[in-house]
Amino acid sequence: MTELLTILVLVFYFSFLYLISKWTKGNEDNDTFFIGKRNSPWYIVAYGMIGVSLSGITFLSVPGWVKAKEFYYMQMVLGFVPGYFFVAYVLMPIYYRMKVYSIYEYLKDRFGYFSHKSGAFYFFLSRTLGASLRLFLVAKVLDILFFNSLNIPFFVTTLFTIFLIWLYTHKGGIKTIIWTDTLQTTFMLLTVLICIYVIFRDLEYTSVIQSINKNQLDLNFFLFDNFDDSRNFFRYFFSGMFISIAMTGLDQDMMQKNLSCKNIREAQRNMIWFSFVLVFVNLLFLYLGSLLYEYAFLNKIIAEGDDLFVAVIKSEKLGMFVFITFLLGLMSAAYSSADSALTSLTTSFCVDFLEMKKNNSKENKLKRKKVHLFISLLLFIVILMVNYLNNDNIISTLFTLASYTYGPLLGLFFFGIFTKRYIYDNYTPYIVVIAPLLTFMLSVYDEFLINFNFGYELLAVNGLITFTGLLLISRSKSDLFDSKG
Repeated sequence: MTELLTILVLVFYFSFLYLISKWTKGNEDNDTFFIGKRNSPWYIVAYGMIGVSLSGITFLSVPGWVKAKEFYYMQMVLGFVPGYFFVAYVLMPIYYRMKVYSIYEYLKDRFGYFSHKSGAFYFFLSRTLGASLRLFLVAKVLDILFFNSLNIPFFVTTLFTIFLIWLYTHKGGIKTIIWTDTLQTTFMLLTVLICIYVIFRDLEYTSVIQSINKNQLDLNFFLFDNFDDSRNFFRYFFSGMFISIAMTGLDQDMMQKNLSCKNIREAQRNMIWFSFVLVFVNLLFLYLGSLLYEYAFLNKIIAEGDDLFVAVIKSEKLGMFVFITFLLGLMSAAYSSADSALTSLTTSFCVDFLEMKKNNSKENKLKRKKVHLFISLLLFIVILMVNYLNNDNIISTLFTLASYTYGPLLGLFFFGIFTKRYIYDNYTPYIVVIAPLLTFMLSVYDEFLINFNFGYELLAVNGLITFTGLLLISRSKSDLFDSKG
């Protein structure tokens, strides 16, 4: 019965997405694929970005994170808000003024060829790993709920998942993604609300306060004392601020949607509304996690971390309606992030590495489609690698990876924006390789060297090391003219 329901849900879900892709593909040109012809309604973009920013990792990992981190994660989420304001009023005006397809074109204009390639490389690396982690989760859950019972290997599950995403994104690109995101965000939010309602009712709570006070877990929101604790408010808050700047404002995936808005004002409006709504949505996920742990405890379901939500649903104690809703929500959360990642990686590779001219010739459209297929196969290979390296909490892994891959981007963009100095561009690749290595060494020996244990602050540290390295290979404008003279 479970297998049949899973098939029906998959067919229903992807039929919807495919119909949307047929409706939005336009004439399949590069302007449509890369920037949606810059006519996307801002409120549609803002709503859809909720699902993209949360993804399958948030859907499974944040509820499962409650036992280890309680509600302290909200301190990081609050830090996202000033970070998004920075993106809206500092970064986005630059991108709109330059009329870029890829945001890393800024680095080429500001510094030169090697800085441009270095920035694009780190995005490509980070988004490939991030998208693979997200897709791994949904492929693994589909494997547990359906494919495994039919003795279908995991690599077949993964290949099937990638194929479905390729199928509805290879023509319309970002224009299709803008609209499929709205459907996926709707399914995801409905799933969370329905699950909260059903579990809340089954546990016979009368109020939210009662559900938190009677929970077996000790749930706290803020930690202001003990700065050495990685959960300290200020450490979490400022980490969240830099994470949102780096993983949104310096990320082609997230910015490509904003660049599809009609003008900068609408793009900024989108970002501000999105930042506040995201706080509330993350709180819902954490609250759901507290209910899931309590429900699992009372029903003797042994699971935690990323496995918690799946274990409760798989027990079938909540009924088939919740099971169907969960499947829709999980696929929506995972695919809303993965499909846009596939589109943004294709865009970056075409614009930043192949330096594809911004025209709609048949040759360019064919080249773009080949790149799109190549990226799909690359994600497939990386997901299989992730399967062998998996740990219990992927969201923690994602933020840790971000510390090393987004740090150089943070340093490059901040140096370009906040200084007027010029750099010896051919030395940039050395700086952006050395900085993450020094950051890793610091993370290993931090307690020995400075008696302090770094957490997600490593992103800012990595950015600072990159910034310092660029400063060492820089020169003032007057020195530049003197050398030319």
